[in-house]
Amino acid sequence: MNKFLESAVIALAAIWSAKLRSLMTVLGNIVAVTSIIAVVSLIQGLNASVKDAILSQAGADSFSVQQFPVTFSEEEFEKFRYNPRLTAVDAQAIKRFSPQVAAVMLESSASGQITYRDKTIDSVQIRGVSSEFANFSTFNVEQGRLMSPIEVERSTPVVVIGWDIADRLFGKADPLEKVIQIEGIHFRVVGVAAKRGAFLGQSQDSYAIMSLIRLQTMFGSRRQLSVTVKPRDITQIQTAMDEATVAMRMARRLKPKQPDNFGLFTSDTFLDLYHQATNGIFAVLVGVVALSLVVGGIVIMNIMLMVVTERTREIGLRKALGARRSDIMAQMLTESVVLSIFGGVIGTMLGTGIALTISSLTPVPAAVEAWSVALGIGVTALVGLFFGLYPASRAARLDPIEALRKE
Repeated sequence: MNKFLESAVIALAAIWSAKLRSLMTVLGNIVAVTSIIAVVSLIQGLNASVKDAILSQAGADSFSVQQFPVTFSEEEFEKFRYNPRLTAVDAQAIKRFSPQVAAVMLESSASGQITYRDKTIDSVQIRGVSSEFANFSTFNVEQGRLMSPIEVERSTPVVVIGWDIADRLFGKADPLEKVIQIEGIHFRVVGVAAKRGAFLGQSQDSYAIMSLIRLQTMFGSRRQLSVTVKPRDITQIQTAMDEATVAMRMARRLKPKQPDNFGLFTSDTFLDLYHQATNGIFAVLVGVVALSLVVGGIVIMNIMLMVVTERTREIGLRKALGARRSDIMAQMLTESVVLSIFGGVIGTMLGTGIALTISSLTPVPAAVEAWSVALGIGVTALVGLFFGLYPASRAARLDPIEALRKE
């Protein structure tokens, strides 16, 4: 351990004595580690933000039925474009013929204007839900209560508003039991939804929830519907999806060889699509990092060969005084590794700074992970070790007599 510390001190002194040369030597490592720290930090921040946004919309304990599949090719577009709209009959079929299903909710949405006294908010998402909406984990209130199933079924003019709507309309005043206007129709506020925050700069709390029947009366009954299904047991979600598929095919009288004319998906479906997209970014990152590390390693090897030439007499003197080949090799390898780690540390600081700067100036979140820092510095240490082997072995093989003759 003492020999390693002594070698590390010598290496640091050599770096400090030739600061510019050392900086140029490890430039490849700096670029590689800066890239990996900055990109991984931004992707990790996006991963957490995307996951929260998807789960807050879709829910982790349910799945959705839609008119179209989540993804399809251009060749399949013509086939799927004629898929029939979802109806209450579809939801009833799922509830009736799926033993593993606990609740089925119909939902639709529109964009409308909300007014309270002299304050008006345009383009608010108005969500209409059926009576079983309270069974789903995506609906939570911070103040007041949710609408009751009876209020939903009877189309009572009550509403639950998002946190941003409550803040913009009422400020610090209590919004409960206040009467607001949605597209000119009066509604009584019975609850304020739990705050979700923003996603990529866009608020997730600018919405209002009312009865689906009321929404269809106000905005038209032919609006697009979606069906959200909650299994009795989350571990049996695939079984529930299979049962829902059979129920939908029965309701639509599809023949055995006819393809499904609807789509089913869970929150994991969207997460998988997102991860597939980010995997491409990671692949490009790996290529950039690998190229930068190879270039940086070659430069380090050339510099260490030059160092061996410059310090030939010193190496010869040490061997004449009893230093073994292993001692010389360990000394040169330590210097190579320390030099490489020096670049990794600078790259880590630069990458962290870039990620945090982007996060502060844009809506893109960043999360600096300890494992990415350890990986960046660890990889640079391995690069220094690998590309320092040849210069170190060359130094260890020097003949002490010939080395001492070197001017």
